[in-house]
Order: sequence, then structure tokens, then C-alpha cells
Amino acid sequence: MFCYQCEQTRKGIACTEKGVCAKTPEVAALQDLLLYAARGLAHAARTKGDIAAAGVAGEALFLTVTNVNFDAEDIARRIRAVAALRDSLLADKAGAPDAALFAPAAETAGLAAQGEAIGIASRRSRFGADRAGLQELLTYGLKGVAAYAHHARELGRSDAEADAFILEGLDALNDPAPTVDGLFALAMRCGEVSVKVLALLDAANTGAFGHPEPTPVRMGAVKGKAILVSGHDLPDLEALLEQTAGTGINVYTHGEMLPAHGYPGLKKYPHLAGHYGGAWMLQREEFAAFPGAIVITTNCLMEPQPAYRGRLFTRSLVSWPGIAHLPERDFSAAIAAAQAAPGFAADDPAPRTHIAGFGHDAVLGVADAVIEAVSRGEIKRFLLVGGCDGAMAGRNYFTEIAEQAPKDWMILTLGCGKFRVTGLDLGSVAGLPRLLDMGQCNDSFSAVKVALALAEAFGTDVNGLPLSLVISWYEQKAVCVLLALLSLGVKGIRLGPRLPAFISPAVLKVLVERFGIKPIGASAADDLRAIQALGA
Repeated sequence: MFCYQCEQTRKGIACTEKGVCAKTPEVAALQDLLLYAARGLAHAARTKGDIAAAGVAGEALFLTVTNVNFDAEDIARRIRAVAALRDSLLADKAGAPDAALFAPAAETAGLAAQGEAIGIASRRSRFGADRAGLQELLTYGLKGVAAYAHHARELGRSDAEADAFILEGLDALNDPAPTVDGLFALAMRCGEVSVKVLALLDAANTGAFGHPEPTPVRMGAVKGKAILVSGHDLPDLEALLEQTAGTGINVYTHGEMLPAHGYPGLKKYPHLAGHYGGAWMLQREEFAAFPGAIVITTNCLMEPQPAYRGRLFTRSLVSWPGIAHLPERDFSAAIAAAQAAPGFAADDPAPRTHIAGFGHDAVLGVADAVIEAVSRGEIKRFLLVGGCDGAMAGRNYFTEIAEQAPKDWMILTLGCGKFRVTGLDLGSVAGLPRLLDMGQCNDSFSAVKVALALAEAFGTDVNGLPLSLVISWYEQKAVCVLLALLSLGVKGIRLGPRLPAFISPAVLKVLVERFGIKPIGASAADDLRAIQALGA
């Protein structure tokens, strides 16, 4: 096993015996083989001109994102299905890459052995750390693109250019002699496609549920039976709300589902009672304490604990061996589990309120006031503090930088990194809330659209704005968003709590020279002084 795709990889190098995420060597090898099979499918689909295969290839990519699928038998079935589709499309085997030709082993153990043979470690030995690392940078960018495209596809939206690039990018990984320049160029193109896919998902969400509106969210429990929904999938939440209407069951969001409360099409349900808990890595304690059923719609799933295994349900691509899986949007089993559970005995005596729903439509609706406040000097800088949260040490930095930022700075946040700042009372500036929650990592396009609109209003580019980005990262969706920002020419991003292990020193040097990427500093105070002094 050799896996270094997430921020929490062991010792900042790689997980080689068992993943910090609880992924076993067998599952890691099977995921590697599923990606390998997807590369073969991409080649076959491109030679056949069948762009529809991007949906299947995209599911393979998304399934291997950190904390999605830990079920060896499910992954094994998917390997065989991808290989079967590949074989049906491959018209000419002459000159085809090995990924398009290998025959999946009959048994799961044999598949795992095949995966070990073609994993990251073998490519690092063959190509060296620079090229293998760039292959992984492209792969992780593709995983993010595929994840966001999957969310959009669930709402009936797709983009032919994005689908074509998913296949092109996967097929490029079959190159027996990749070059640093070629891989870097593909990663930058992946960033461009990422922007398109984020825009596609934004249109899908707002088309289905309306534009988010600033909405007070109860951060606490209400007496009664309860279901908790975690992950990112808004259509799942909508279906659950429809199916629980009139049952007396209250539905709560968890983790990245918090921004759902801002959508008119979702907040119209009175039994969408509030938000429970914080970011994904707290789920073991929070799920154990939650007195109802729990539904995980997408990443991030941690190893389920005995206290709640019997009332936990996975959806779509998410799977854990022995945990009940809902293949369709029929939540009757989860509803029955919620009715059998005790529910909350009383209202939370002291709930706090968080304002969600500051999407681009809401923020640009007050753009004139913001621009005037900047012109008058009332707002001196915008500080984006967001990204993926995680459990490793050093993430208190993101709370501290928001707390210590000057009072005339406006703080923007998105992704589950928001939970480092949602509990802060940051007051207001120029008559507006200082803290604007712009949504999920899926809503990153909101931040992009606002930044581009402000740049246009001030007659500059994004780098000319009084804007600083301090980004936390954990998994591959964040890599996709980072590539999107780089493709837009955004410079000076501070990234932490530590830099990706798959980025070799030589590649990091290029990113620093071209884009000014830098690690977060030793302290928030040091970085704030640097930002103020240099306008970084």
C-alpha cells in the first residue's frame, strides 16, 4: 500500500500499512485497480467516440476520493463492470495500453494483487517522484471534477467538454513516457475544466432549489424524532424531506449539508429543523450522541462505531461493509430506524444561530454597498478562510486568523473549513455581517463569481483586489478547487496546515515561482502581519 492523496497521510509522507482514513491495504489496492480500469475505459471510449462512458469513469474517480467507499466487494464488482464496458467499446486492441487490455482476476484477492502491481509505488519507481507526483496531481484534480460533475448529473446537468476532459485526462495517464511539462499543462487544463464544472453544479443547484438566501439556522436540537443527513447531496436531502413530511420526524443537517438551509426549495420544509454537529471528523462522537437515524450521502464517512452502526445508512457511491446501503432515494428504512430510536427528549436549552446562504446572488445583490464601503475605506480587505477541515494538529490556525483579523476586514468562508469560524461572533462592518458563509466546497464557484465581479467593478484582475486566500485542504475536491483558482491566475494562496505530500520539491518550486503558493506560517499573527505589510 502506498497512498498520499490526503492531507493526513502518515508522517506527511504516505500511508503504507493502513490509511489514517481506515482504508485497508486491500481496499487501497482495489481502488488503484478501479482507477486503472477507468483509464482503460477512457482509452476505449475515446477510440470509439463514446463520451457517455465519462459518467461511469467519473463514478470510479469519485468512489476513490478519501472517505467514500471502504467496501472491498463493492469495489471489486465495479472493477469488473468497468472492464466489461471497456471491452464492449474497444474496437482495436493494436497499440492499446495495458489498462485497456488487462483481464480482471476472478477473485477479490487476485484483484487486490493486480492493484498492488500497478499502484503509486510502482509508478514512483518507474517515473520518479516528479512525474508520478504530477500524475497524482492530475488524478486528484480529475477526482474533484468527477465528483462535482456527479453532483450535477444527479440533477440532470452535464457538460460535454468536462466529460470529454475526464476521458482525455484518464487516457493521458496511460502515456508510457509522460513528461513534466505535459503533465503540468494537463493539470492546468484540469483547473480550467474545474471552473466550468463548478459553474455547472452551481446552475444545477440553483436551478433546482433557487438561489441561496441569508437564513438563520438553528444550531441545536428540537424535541422529537430525528434523522441526520451528512455529506453533500442536496437531491437526497430533498427526497428525504418529502418522504418525512407529516411523520413528526425532524430532519437535521450535518457537516457540509449546513448550506442547504439557505435554499428556498429546501428551507420551505418546516421539519428541516436545524443543524447538528460540526465538521466530518467529529462524526464518531456526534453520531453516537445523536438519538435518531443517520444518512451519509457522499464523503466523508469515517469508520462506523458500534454505538450507531445499526441506525447508519449509506447512499450512492458511499459504502462500508456491514452498513445498510440505500441504492435508491427510498428512505423508508432510515425513517423506520428514526421512529424506533428515542429522538430528542427536549429542545436544546441554549441553541445558537448561524447565518447561511451568502451565495453569489446574495452577495452580489449588495455589491454596490460593498464597493462603496471599500472606496470609503470602511472595508480594507477580504479574507477567504475556508476549504476542508480535518483532525490533524495545526488547524486552530484558521480560527485564529479570523479572530485576529482587523475589524475592517470582511471574512468569507466556504467548505467544511467554515466550522473553524462559524462559532465566532465577528460582528459587522459597513452595516454588513463580517462573516459571510458562502456554502459547501461544492459552492466554490460563488467565491469565484464574486471575486471576478468585484475585480471588474474595480477595473482590475483578481490579484489586484484587496483579497487574501487562506485555504485548508484535506482531500481531492480541494485539489480540484485549488487547480481552478490557479487556472484563473490567482496568486499568493496560503495553503495548509501542510503542503501536499504528492507535490515533490521540484514541482513545488514551479508552483511557488509561477503562482506564489506558500504554506501557512508558524502563527496566524505572523501571516496577518505579512498580509498587511505586503498586501499579499
